[in-house]
Amino acid sequence: MPRTGRPTNQTLTITEDERTALERLVARARSGRHLAFRARIVLRSADGGSDVQIAADLRTTRTSVGKWRKRFIERRLDGLHDEPRPGVARKFSDEQIEAVVTQTLESTPRGRTHWSTRSMAKKAGMSHSTIGRLWRAFGLQPHRVESFRLSQDPLLVEKVRDIVGLYMSPPDNAVVLCVDEKSQIQALERAQPVLPMDIGQPERQTHDYIRHGTTDLFAALDAATGDVLGKCYAQHRAKEFKAFLREIDASVPADLAIHMVLDNLSTHKTPEIKRWLARHPRFHLHFTPTHASWLNLVERWFGLLTEHALRRGSHKSKHQLRSAIQGYLDAHNDDPKPFKWTKGADEILESIARFARRTNRTHPKGQ
Repeated sequence: MPRTGRPTNQTLTITEDERTALERLVARARSGRHLAFRARIVLRSADGGSDVQIAADLRTTRTSVGKWRKRFIERRLDGLHDEPRPGVARKFSDEQIEAVVTQTLESTPRGRTHWSTRSMAKKAGMSHSTIGRLWRAFGLQPHRVESFRLSQDPLLVEKVRDIVGLYMSPPDNAVVLCVDEKSQIQALERAQPVLPMDIGQPERQTHDYIRHGTTDLFAALDAATGDVLGKCYAQHRAKEFKAFLREIDASVPADLAIHMVLDNLSTHKTPEIKRWLARHPRFHLHFTPTHASWLNLVERWFGLLTEHALRRGSHKSKHQLRSAIQGYLDAHNDDPKPFKWTKGADEILESIARFARRTNRTHPKGQ
């Protein structure tokens, strides 16, 4: 006589590798909630639990327990994943997408310097949201522009190797200082009081301001420790630079040589400075290539100073501005962190060469 009623559960066994994988899925309960739930069902089934008991413990139905038990027996771990869904058919062909990318790269709309999503959408017969998705997929940003300047220094290769060598393999019994001036820092007072941040409201300040003069900051960053020696002056002439060199000379132990990385400003090469350096032979100057200030690590520190202490400040006098700069210097030197230079000279020069070749292909000489 044929048997009637609900069929009995199939025996479910798992290997050690499968148990490890299932337990890993259970641990992902926050990031993969559905997979973790299904893996928990399988583990309980493998331990001998009945569908009714598992359903009660996991607060689900006996049907769901039976479904995932059966799926695992038939397809093992792959059975716990959702079936792929077909989704909506593509509306645009590869040729249409290629045309949008090509037009974005090689043309501009009439009377304008760059495409917007709406102007390209009108041209291509697509929605502006579709154009936005295509641009994001291909990394296209027509609304942005960045500046560059290739150094034409005839000693570019030698200077890059020299300075990068100082950063990555500093000389013994010496200190490497990155020196530069941040000139014409303006003491700007906002025309109206700054409104502080509140819940749901960012800090607000007026766009107009009152000028209270400028100051010039000379700074020397220790490439090894991250410490910064800084001094504000009224101007940035050779006279002030020599005074700052004296500050450096007094702050560095007398038994250490001083290797200074600095740019090609005329102030650094006057006869007065050359005479002073001749009387202090422990100073060794290493000049960056022209238009290559990015090789000087102190420029990065200047950027942090502007971002953290100057851009949003409101200073009623030059004295107040200098106090703000000194406060940032003191806070930085309480917990200094050096900038770690990781790219070798060969990598930098090859990157410059690639960029130069690309520029020459885009804009051949004579055009």
